[in-house]
Formats: sequence, C-alpha cells, structure tokens
Amino acid sequence: MMFAGRGRGKIRPPRRTILNSGEVDFEQDWKSLSSSLREIHTKNASTLSFEELYRKAYKLVLKKKGEPLYNKVKEFEQNWLAHEVRPRILDDLPSSLLAVQDGAQLSANERRDAGEKLLQSLKSAWEDHNLCMNMTTDVLMYMDRVYCSDNRKPSIFTASMGQFRDYVLRTPLPDRETLTIASLLYKVILDQIRMDREGDIINTALLRSCAYMLEGLYETEDEQEQNKLYITSFEPEFLAASQEYYRSQGELLVAKGDASNFCQHARQAALNEQDRCRSTLSTLTAPKIKLVVEDELVKRNLPEIISLESTGVKYMLDNDRLLDLEMIYELSSWVDPKKEELKKAVQKRIVEQGGDINSTAKEASEAPPTKPEKVEREKGDESAKPAAEKPVNQQTGAAIKWVDDVLELKGKYDHILEKSFQSDQGLQTGMTRSFSDFINGFERSSEYLSLFFDENMKKGIKGKTETEVDLLLDKGITLLRYISDKDMFERYYKKHLSRRLLMKRSVSMDAERQMISKMKLEVGNTFTQRIESMFRDMSVSEDLTTSYKKHIRSLGDADSQRAELDVNVLTATMWPLDVMGPSPRDEGARPTCIFPTEIDRIKQSFEKFYLDKHSGRRLTWQGNMGTADLRAYFSEMKGKKTRELNVSTYCMVILMLYNDLPSGQSLSYEEIQARTNIPDNELMRNLQSLAVAPKTRILVKEPMSKDVKRDDKFYFNEKFTSQFQRIKVGVVALGNKVEDRDERQETEKRVELERGQMIEAAIVRTMKQRKELKHQQLITEVIQQLNARFSPDVNLVKKKIESLIEREYLERVGDIDRPAYRYMA
Repeated sequence: MMFAGRGRGKIRPPRRTILNSGEVDFEQDWKSLSSSLREIHTKNASTLSFEELYRKAYKLVLKKKGEPLYNKVKEFEQNWLAHEVRPRILDDLPSSLLAVQDGAQLSANERRDAGEKLLQSLKSAWEDHNLCMNMTTDVLMYMDRVYCSDNRKPSIFTASMGQFRDYVLRTPLPDRETLTIASLLYKVILDQIRMDREGDIINTALLRSCAYMLEGLYETEDEQEQNKLYITSFEPEFLAASQEYYRSQGELLVAKGDASNFCQHARQAALNEQDRCRSTLSTLTAPKIKLVVEDELVKRNLPEIISLESTGVKYMLDNDRLLDLEMIYELSSWVDPKKEELKKAVQKRIVEQGGDINSTAKEASEAPPTKPEKVEREKGDESAKPAAEKPVNQQTGAAIKWVDDVLELKGKYDHILEKSFQSDQGLQTGMTRSFSDFINGFERSSEYLSLFFDENMKKGIKGKTETEVDLLLDKGITLLRYISDKDMFERYYKKHLSRRLLMKRSVSMDAERQMISKMKLEVGNTFTQRIESMFRDMSVSEDLTTSYKKHIRSLGDADSQRAELDVNVLTATMWPLDVMGPSPRDEGARPTCIFPTEIDRIKQSFEKFYLDKHSGRRLTWQGNMGTADLRAYFSEMKGKKTRELNVSTYCMVILMLYNDLPSGQSLSYEEIQARTNIPDNELMRNLQSLAVAPKTRILVKEPMSKDVKRDDKFYFNEKFTSQFQRIKVGVVALGNKVEDRDERQETEKRVELERGQMIEAAIVRTMKQRKELKHQQLITEVIQQLNARFSPDVNLVKKKIESLIEREYLERVGDIDRPAYRYMA
C-alpha cells in the first residue's frame, strides 16, 4: 500500500509551565529529536512518546529556534536519503538492467524480472519515506504551522519530498554520469508497457505504485498540478515512445492490406490505452495518449485504409460489412468531425453503382426486342387461359427495373447510414448529393420514374395492403425528391396519368389521390394544380354523362338501337392533349375524324346538350383516346354467332364501314382513310390491331404481312372464331412506353419552350415587385424562384432579360460595368 499526504493532527495548547520556562538547550533537544527521527526511519517508533517529542519541537519554535530546527531536519533527511535509502536501491539494482542500457540483448522474461526488482525497490523506499515523513510531520506540526507559514517556507513534508526527488531519483549512478535512477525508472516503465502492448503479462499494480510516486513529486516546492514529476519528466517520454510505437504499428497494419483488421486493432488499441491509464499509469495521461493513437495510428493511415481496393470502404459497402463500416466510421469521427475521407469514398461508390444502373438501363432500352418464348400447354389446362395482364414491353421493363434498382440501392445505403453511420447528418447530405448526381445524370430519369408510378398504379398495387401501397408511393416520392427537372417529370406524369384516367386503367383512385397528396407535400401546390384539375374534370364528366342520359330518357327516344355515350369533357389547358396520341408533325393540327352517321348523330346531340348549359365554350372530339363496345356477327362462329368487341374509337369507326359493305368485298387502305379521315400513323396502328394481331384478326389483310402498307386491302373476317364472348382488341403500341429519340427531342423542345415562358414570368414578377434591381441580384432571385421546378440556365435567363428589354417590359439603368434594370409599368 502506498502512502501520501501528511498528518493533520490537532495542536494542543501548551502548558503554562512551558511558556514560563527559561532558555532552551537547542543542541541537547535536537540530539533527542534526531535520535527519535532515526528510530522512526528504522521502524522502531513503538517506544517513542510522540507527545514529548512534539513538546520539545514546540518549545524550540516558541523560543525562536524554528530556523535551526527546520534546517537540521532537512539536513537529517538529506543524509538519510543519500546514505541509507539510495545505496539500498543501488544494491537491489540488477546488473542485467544496466547491461540492457549498454546494448545487451535479454529476453522479455529477463527484462521483466529485472525491471520489477527496480520497481519494487523504489516502491518500498517511497512507501517508507512517506510513512516516516507523515510521522515526522506529526512531531513538527507546530513548526510547520508557525515557522514555515510565517517565513514562507515549504512544510517539512514538502521539503522532504523534494529531497527524495533530488537525492534518490536524480542523483547519477556510480560511473554513469548521464544515467539516473529516475531515467532508468522511466526506461523500465516504458519497456514494461511495450511488453504489455505486445501481449506479455506484467505487474500492473507495481507500475501503478511507481506512477503514483511520480504523481506525488513535483519540480518545485509550490506543488502546482502542471509541475508534477509524472507530467514534466515521465509523460513526455511515454508519449514520444507511444508515437513511435503506433507509427510503426500503423505501417505494419497498412502493409497487410486488411482494413477490417486495422479497424479492430485501432479500436482495441484505444480501449487498451484508456484502460492502461486507469489501472497502470494515471488518468492524467488518458486524453493525451488518446490523441497519440488517433494521430499516429488512425489519422496518418486512415485515408489509405479507406481506399484499399480489396478490403476498404468499397469492399465493405459492396458486401454489407456493417460492423466494419461502423468501426471505420468511429475511427473517422476520432480524427475528423466531418468524416471527409469516408464521405468521399461513400459518395464515389454510390456514383459508380448508380452509373452502372444507368448504363444497364440504357443498354436494355436500346437492345433489340426479344421474342417471347412459346409454351405448349395441354388441352384443358387452366394455364391455357389468356393472362389477365399483358407483360410490360422491353423498354418499359427496363424503365421499371431502373427505378427498382435505384430504390434498392437507396434502401441499402439508408440501412448502412442507420446501422453503421449513426444517421450522421454530414454523411446523409453527401449520400443525397451523390444520388442526385447520378439520377440527374441519366437523361431519362424523369420519364422512367413516371413509368414506374404508371405501371404500379395500373397493376403493381393490386392485392397490396394500404400500408404497402403507402410505402411504395413513399419510395417513389423519395426519388422524385432527387430529380432536379421536376417540370420534365410533371409532363410525363400528366401524360401517363391522362391515359390511366381516360382508359380507366387505374387499380385504385384512392391510391391516385394519395399520390397527388404526397407530391403536393413534396414539391408544393403549384406542381399539382393541373393534375388535380384532371381529376376534377373526370368527376365532373361522370355527373355530366349521368345528366345527359337522363336528358335522353326525358326526350322519350324510342330507338332501341341507339348507342350509349359516356363522355369525358377535358379542360384543354389542363390536359396534355399534345402528347395523348401521335399527331402528324407535317400536317399541323390533328384532322377531324369522320364518324359514322349513327355516332355523329349522338355526338351532335351531346354537343347541343352541353352548349345549352355552357354557352361560349367549344368542344373538340379526341377520337384517339376513346373506346367503344361493339356487337359483331360472325356467320361461321360455332354456337352463338355474336361476340362483344371492346375496341378503340378509331377501330369502331373502321369496323362500322363494313356494315354497309356486301359480304366478300374489301376496302383499301386509301379508301378507309378517305372515308374516316383518321391520321396515317393512327390508322396503321389500328389496322394492325384488327388485321395483323393473331388473336384479334377481325379483318383479313391482303397481302398478309406484319406491316400495313397503303396498297393493302382489308376484308371482314367472317371466319373469325373465339371461345370468349367478350374480346378486347388492343391497339398496337398503345399505352405508355419509353419515348424514342424523335419523341424525346420533341418533348425536350416543348419543355424548353415552357421553361422560357416561366423564366420570363419570374423576371416580370420579380421586377414588378422590386421596381429596380441590379443584374446579378435579378438573376439570383429568378434562379431561386425556379429551382424547385428545374435548374435554370443562366444564359437563358440573360436572353430572356434581353427579350423583355426589346419588348419594353424592362429598361437598363446605370453604367455598363454595373448594369441594373427598371420595370416599365
């Protein structure tokens, strides 16, 4: 057990006889005191009367003999330490320990045993000295209290601690002027600690005792914390040795090229050093050795460890090594609060993986279409029934896979962020930027995301619970958050939504409205205004159709063959009519379809009904988006000879031409076009559906081929057979698909035109409010206003400013170097 401190007994008041006594014999009293002090140091104090010794010392101080008494005690302690304590330590000093200092090589066990002998000898000497000086302090308590205090002298205990430092620890060894017991002690402690670091067993309690001794000694007599011998002499050597050790350890670990092993070693080293400070050295060193480990082992090597190709962060991310990533995150947080190296590595890998996803999607969309495999089925097999849902085409499949792959990658990194990176805000920001970079680097991201929503709204959410649908929509909205050109996404979403609504292909209108609500929260009301208007049109159209049917019934029309009409009246400015179906680019506006007489009569009836209610409006019929149910008669059909056909409006117009045509006669392509006025591209697609598709050949084409040509002839197929009572004739390439290059260029052209209009509106809106503004401020404010929808091009903004100046909405003010603009009312 180690002792520290000094006695704090109670000073008894002196007896009156002492106060009244005459002169004292200092030499005689000191002789008695010094003899008693020797007995204390030789551990024979049991026969001493400490009260009597105290009175003698008290009397000497009282009679103004405090100074010689103080000096005599110091001289006694100096002689004792120099001639009794130090020689005993030197006698216990193993010769092998000195041989090591001369370069001799000893085994770890030999070095440990020799070092422990020195440590044990110093521990004993220090404990004895502390015990004896505590007892001496009790005897000289009055001297400390009066003489030392009045003369600003250090207490006898403090003075004796300084003497132990100077005459035991710092006195050079015989024949070794540069080597002291203290320096030898430091070397032994450092050697023992190195052995401990390398896995050898050492006597930690013995090391702690010696460290405690160094903490109890000071460089100066004022005993300030920063002047502890442990801090001024031993700790610098310990930290320097530790720096060298961990620098070499780092080099060895990096050379092995195992990032996981490095992280484990560094983490354990930090824990071991903290434990070593608590149990072996001093807690004063804990924060300093922590910095050494961080700087020499971690900070110096972490960038190289992170970038290791086969085991670094890239490998950890690819193989979901969550524990390793957690360790490397912890190490990064030690040396860099922003974790820049780790963030760069993660960002780089996200962009690489995102680039791979983009490349795969691009290759898949450009690959030649593959023919579906034919599967032979036995008669009566239930699987022979036609599929309820057609598989998506190759390009649409590539689009959906792109979104699924991006969502999978996002889910992977979200999991890593939560489990390994403690949801670090800086890393999350970096990941978000990387996802945004590669998503916006893919030119079809807006279109593909819209197709993803479209496919799920049509069939992907079928059978899912409300919670699953909500989760699916949230994932899609997450990707929308990354897309910078949200106006491009809006165009595609409206295009796809319009077809879902008009063709009644949505699985759930509740899910559609839920999607709109989520988009409104994410990108604002402006983004969803037109989309919400589309839903309002559909709702109003249902009420309008019901009212029209009631109106017809009220007229008492007795025609039992009259066709029923369901109408969707769409607000032209809210619906993407320019993309609802291909239109001839060279022929201007879409030609007006010539409807059959029966249909035209109903059409005119509805127009009159509608315009009576809403005067001043104009109705334009969009035949390319409607559908019709027809009842067809096939003379050679077995059993019931009629079938119900669900066809497009244009198919209905084509088929009804054959009502007035004698059996066996044909119509040429040119005749059909002349009598219907259906645009070429629409006519070809619809004739392909009626005459080329194997299962729905309502017409027979001559000559038979895959493509429809202008010199082809078409007959009504009276030999058509089908086991189904209701037959759906799908239009070739109808529905939502990935745009080809020309369509893409057309879409981009329209978007650029709309962006120019929005930029002009933002400039006028800003200037109308601010009246006068400097050039750079105007550009900054316009970009800030529009960033939520797209990233405006600065050059385009400048062009629009010039255009508005030419049209006298703005005028220039100020000089050429610092241009500014004024709004002209």
